[in-house]
Parts: sequence; C-alpha cells; structure tokens
Amino acid sequence: MGTTNFLQGRAPARETEGTAAVDAASARLLDILNDGAIALLTGLGCQTGLFDTLAKLPAASSTLIADAAGLNERYVREWLGGMVTAGFVRYEPDDGSYVLRDEYRPVLSGTGPENLAPTIQYLPLLAQVAPKIERAFRDGGGPDYDDYPGFHHVMAANSAVVNDSALLEAIIPLSGQAGSLRTGISVADIGCGEGRALNLLAAAYPASGFIGYDFSAEALEAATAEAGQRGLSNVRFELQDVATLEEKQRFDFITAFDAIHDQADPARVLRNIRAALTPGGTFLMVDINASSRLDENTALPWGSFLYAISTFHCMAVSLGQDGAGLGTAWGRQLAVSMLREAGFADITVQELEGDPFNAYYLARP
Repeated sequence: MGTTNFLQGRAPARETEGTAAVDAASARLLDILNDGAIALLTGLGCQTGLFDTLAKLPAASSTLIADAAGLNERYVREWLGGMVTAGFVRYEPDDGSYVLRDEYRPVLSGTGPENLAPTIQYLPLLAQVAPKIERAFRDGGGPDYDDYPGFHHVMAANSAVVNDSALLEAIIPLSGQAGSLRTGISVADIGCGEGRALNLLAAAYPASGFIGYDFSAEALEAATAEAGQRGLSNVRFELQDVATLEEKQRFDFITAFDAIHDQADPARVLRNIRAALTPGGTFLMVDINASSRLDENTALPWGSFLYAISTFHCMAVSLGQDGAGLGTAWGRQLAVSMLREAGFADITVQELEGDPFNAYYLARP
C-alpha cells in the first residue's frame, strides 16, 4: 500500500492567517483515518470473540490467545498489533505477551451495558453496501434489507446489551405494565427481529401471551429457535409487514424497539398500532434519543454516527421501499407529532439511566 504526502509530511507551512486552521483540519483527518481503522479492527474483535477471550486471560502470547479463541494465529497476531497501537492492549516485548488493559475490559467485553464493541460492529457491516449507497445518491431509491447480511444479528446483539440488564428491572417498570403482565395480558412487539426482548418477557411473565411481528424470515427463525430452547409456550412469531397489520383492539400492551424510524410508511404503522390497542392499552416506543433539529444534535457525542447509520441503512432502506425516509435522527419533536396524528392522546417521553442512546415514549389512546 502506497503512502501519500499527506501521511509522509506536508511541505513547509505558508505564513498565512489560515495555516493553523488548515494544520488542525489535517490533524483531525489523520485522527479520523486512524480511528476508522481502529473501528474496523474493533468490530472484528467483537465478531470473533477475541475481546471476550482476552478478558478471561492473563498476559499471554498470540499463540495462546489464538488457541483459546479457536482462530488462526497469524491473523490474531496482526490484529493484536492494531489493538496495541490503539492503546487497548498492552504488549510486553521481552516475552511477547499481550493483555487487555483493565479500563477497556468493561467497554469491549462482557454482557454489561458499558460494552460498546457490539455497536462498533455496525461500521464494517455498513461499509459493505457503500457502492449501492453511492448509486442511490445519484439515482435515488436505496438498498433492500437483504443487502445487509447479518444485520439482524448485530442489531440483536446491541439490543441485548440493554435488554438483558434493564428490560425487566427498569424498562417494564417505566412502562407501568409489570402488574398487568403478571396478571396476564396480550402483548405484541412490532419489528421484533430475533425476538430477544419478547422471549425475555415471555419467560418472566408466563400468564401473559406474546406475539412478535417482523418481515425477516431469517430473524424470526432465530427468535422461534430461542423460544424453543427456553421452553416457552406463551410466545409466537409471525411473518408480517406491520404496514398491513389489521388487528383491532387486540393487544393491551404493544412495544417497538428501534423499529419505527426505518419503516417505509411509519405514519401508517403508528395508526395500525393505535388501532390494535385495547381502549386502555399502552404503546411503548423505544427509539433514538435525538432532536428533530440538526443544530440541537451537534452536541451529541454520537451525532455523526446517527447520521452515518441513517445514510447507510435506516433512511436508505426506507427510501429503497419508496418510503418516507425519516432517518435515524427523526427526533423527539417529529416522533411526538406523529404519535398524536396517529391518534394517541396521552404521550410522555422519558430517559433511562444507562441507555443514553434511546428515548422511551409511552403513548396511550
């Protein structure tokens, strides 16, 4: 791979008023280049289980690490080089050992909500569709869901980080539905994906009945398999485009976890959800915690990520279906307005400690 003058060093700076600003911009681009490379390696470390392997090992050689992870040593050794230069892993040249730094263990491994490695997995996945996104910039439209192999699995892994630790302990109490679920009610999950949230609820509340809707047969196969492994008889999953859902006053509680903003016809989906609720029912919509105003999103530490994942997936797949293309950062103002237009009269928006990425909308007829 060749290098450019940009990496080798610039020509002597001209003594102009803008030189310092240009130098700062160049330094920022170099940081982005390096951090982007680290992101790719981080996603790979999560996908291969290397971070979890490192978290369990004391200082070890690349051979021992590769053996413990069941991976090829030469690839593992090169990956470790990237992790050492990124500052995630400490290297001891005297004995050739590597160890994951203590401060990076919770944010790169384990099942706790601090683990950000599953989220970083989105970046290499989205990069696969870059040529189709470029064409869409020129021709309009967008890719299909099938153009993102493994997307549902990555999304399920990210959702599990929050749901495993907070769904039963914090999110359901926030919704006010814990008592009703224990007594027994009818529940639907819109855009259920691989069904982790619904299976957790079905296991915790055996008196209630649960149904998950999604239009990915692959995701529903995984959801059904997990329900079978858990021995759950009170949950089922149905292949369904929720834009054509025709249930009337059937469910007491409906949930949607980060599923509304990338719908082709989100307004119609929200109307269908409203129609499917019983008169005293509750809709819990978990969606991205952002503003509908761009200027208010500039302060978000992950603002650029939201617009990137929207450009490469959420907005794009909606436009690919000739849809509204709301985008990931559709924001609270528009979300509340659309809920009202769908017929919800009582709407509150709350945040959950430990989940800064999402806002929790509680909507009732």
